[in-house]
Amino acid sequence: MKRIHVALLLAVALAGLAFDAAAEVKTKVIEYQQGDATLEGVLTWDDARNGPRPAVLVVHQWKGLGEYERKRSAMLASLGYVVFATDIYGKGIRPSNPKDAAAMAGKFKSDRALLRARVNAGLAVLRKQELTDPRRIGAIGYCFGGTTVLELARSGADLAGVVSFHGGLNTPTPDDAKNIKARVLACHGADDPFVPPAEVAAFEEEMRQGGADWQLVAYGHAVHSFTDWNAGGDNSKGAAYNAKADARSWEAMRSFFAEQFK
Repeated sequence: MKRIHVALLLAVALAGLAFDAAAEVKTKVIEYQQGDATLEGVLTWDDARNGPRPAVLVVHQWKGLGEYERKRSAMLASLGYVVFATDIYGKGIRPSNPKDAAAMAGKFKSDRALLRARVNAGLAVLRKQELTDPRRIGAIGYCFGGTTVLELARSGADLAGVVSFHGGLNTPTPDDAKNIKARVLACHGADDPFVPPAEVAAFEEEMRQGGADWQLVAYGHAVHSFTDWNAGGDNSKGAAYNAKADARSWEAMRSFFAEQFK
């Protein structure tokens, strides 16, 4: 267990997203199992606060659990949540290049049952934490993680809400939307070439037919990875950071969870 260095939170603030300066943010690495796979996630919480609190599961992007998810977890912890950054790929499996990342993400996208099993295993870890209020649990995910939290909702997981940031919206089993118990917020780049209008329309119809409580917010001039401050700023590449869309989607998430956790 360790205390996150002040420089980490300063870096988050400089990224344009404020945090609570009084927070005593700490982390703990947790090893757990799903079937025969050993997984390794990170629990993050504000030690300056007392007692159970709302909880958020964070699901990583296509390169696996890394510093980006740790920073987002620290930001959430400073807002008063206990956070578990889950591991879908497995302990030590952290693709370092786009080719390997695409192959690993594709493995789970093509096996949604396995994807759901992995993310539900992470949810189980978060649910049993002493600081977790079991009545107030949500999940967020980025890119591949956005796809994953939507599958978590489709699996019928007992959650207050899920938020997808520039995640894929498609599923091979749209009828599973009828299983959704969580409220759904999808934050989407309006110009995202990897999630085209037909996929967005199919998602909207899926949510309608499934009777879900859902929202979809599209951010103008934003492409894929608009929350990733490491993605550069060239929209022509299809993936780029957009500071306005990042800040607006973060505030949309905060408002969403404030409603679900009240």
